[in-house]
Amino acid sequence: MTSPLSRRKLPVGIQGFAKIRTGGYYYVDKTPWLHQLTQEGGYFFLSRPRRFGKSLLLDTLKELFEANEPLFQGLYIHERWDWQRKHPVIRLSFGDGVMDSREALDARIRHLLRLNRERLGVEESGAPDISGEFSDLIRLAHGLHGDRVVVLIDEYDKPILDNITDGETARALREGLKNLYSVLKDADPHLRFCLLTGVSKFSKVSLFSGLNNLNDITLDKPYAPICGYTDEDLDTVFAPELPGLDRQQIKDWYNGYRWGDETTPAVYNPFDVLLFFQKREFRPYWFESATPSFLVKLLAERGLYTPRLESMETEASLLGRFDVDDIATEALLFQTGYLTVHKVEQPITGYWLYTLGYPNREVESSLNQALLPALGLPRSGRETLTLFRALQAHDLKALEAHLKALYASLPHDWYRNNPIAQYEGHYASVFYSHLAALGLLIRVEDSTHMGRVDMAVDFNGHIYLFEFKVVEQLPEGRALQQLKDKGYADKYLGQGKAIHLVGVEFSSQQRQIVAFDVESLN
Repeated sequence: MTSPLSRRKLPVGIQGFAKIRTGGYYYVDKTPWLHQLTQEGGYFFLSRPRRFGKSLLLDTLKELFEANEPLFQGLYIHERWDWQRKHPVIRLSFGDGVMDSREALDARIRHLLRLNRERLGVEESGAPDISGEFSDLIRLAHGLHGDRVVVLIDEYDKPILDNITDGETARALREGLKNLYSVLKDADPHLRFCLLTGVSKFSKVSLFSGLNNLNDITLDKPYAPICGYTDEDLDTVFAPELPGLDRQQIKDWYNGYRWGDETTPAVYNPFDVLLFFQKREFRPYWFESATPSFLVKLLAERGLYTPRLESMETEASLLGRFDVDDIATEALLFQTGYLTVHKVEQPITGYWLYTLGYPNREVESSLNQALLPALGLPRSGRETLTLFRALQAHDLKALEAHLKALYASLPHDWYRNNPIAQYEGHYASVFYSHLAALGLLIRVEDSTHMGRVDMAVDFNGHIYLFEFKVVEQLPEGRALQQLKDKGYADKYLGQGKAIHLVGVEFSSQQRQIVAFDVESLN
């Protein structure tokens, strides 16, 4: 067992590279990717979900370009960097506070520009507007320091996202940021390197006004692990934290974010990993750090069939389509981190098809828990506990009774007033999300040699195969029969687990389960 003396401090919430490197904290070396990025040079954009280490990445770049060599001793880049050159760095971050007007945004920008002038020793130019102030700061910093400028912008989109439900305000803030970022287009002679990071990817037309050389590396395979921790990182850097913990469960609960095809390494959200090692309990740390109220509201309004979230196909163009007036569901779920890339295909030359799904058990369980009210279900723990007890005891009669009571509890007014109730998939969505909220191992439309079973649940030594039908569309009795006729259970034989076929039939008129037929195979 690893000696406790080899353990280091966990950098929970620390975004300063110098503090981590001098304070005895764990650090995962990201400088191989930074070396590659800086050698390419130019203007880069990187999108990652919140709390994924973007601020630490930018702070590392700041220290690197400012040639603070002692901080990089022992890291990959140390022997590969010219420590004799020190570049002036302009760093802007919109991560703090909420700006709810163009006036508030402009005041924040002017404050940030003033702080950078003071740090770089640049005098105020007297420019009458923000774009002039920013342009003069870049030009004067270059002249004063003798080397071209590095511009690092963190949370570039947060002012817009904080107001995304208020279209008028969001558009006003977008124009304010566009006014700022457009300066970069003509500042090229004075710039050595530029990186913007954020959660969403707004179109170049709407926000970057002519900055056509902005290189989006979000889905570039070489940069897939530039933020986050890999399995190798956990097994090496964080090895002293692992004794006494279930390594496979850590992977199931927190790993799985991928930006690229199946060959790129999946990564963990650092926020999850660090808090898990600190508290040593499996909890949805990342999900609980911010309530996705806007996301839940939007999914409810669009009547999304929630089992589809487990496997959603989309074109590459949709993943990057995000604007105040045009928010694609796939882009929103992907960019905010609730779905990630599972597979990338090119069925026709130049046409890229992405399959998205949940990154891990934490997100699947937590998002479905958050969606329950939108589906008409209460979020109290009583229903979840009743479900768990029925499955734990393998009491399928109790499970049937519980689910029927669940549907009966949906008030008639809810059906009349809630748009999601009008969608054909509502009944299956309630069924799936209620189970998924428990954190069970669920596969939706799991492929077999004869087709796809609607839902497979693996729990406590039992495998439950569910097939759903709406009786107004098909004769009664067909759900269980299809499970048998298609031989859906064949794939699961030989695993040493009891297999149960469950045909579930809904009536859209009665708004209830009207058949719950079970056949156990062993």
